[in-house]
Amino acid sequence: MANAKHDENYVAVMIAASKSDGSTPVMVTIEPVGHVLLVDDGETGEDKGGTFAKRDANNVPILLAVSSEDGETPVEVYADPENGKLLIQTT
Repeated sequence: MANAKHDENYVAVMIAASKSDGSTPVMVTIEPVGHVLLVDDGETGEDKGGTFAKRDANNVPILLAVSSEDGETPVEVYADPENGKLLIQTT
């Protein structure tokens, strides 16, 4: 399990749920020079269920977004546990 890193003011970095199991926290990665979010384009996850945000061992919640279907239902955001890239689909 990856615990979120914190800055000097103890603000947690963004963590997402692992696409492998839908619950293990994964630290989201960014390219540090250009401050570009790293993503796996076209990569999708399989819904692992759950109705509430998972948390790391320090009680930091994983990233949530609202469903594109109804604009209201909270949905976990998945990332690849191997590289920390968020899963996106642009097509």
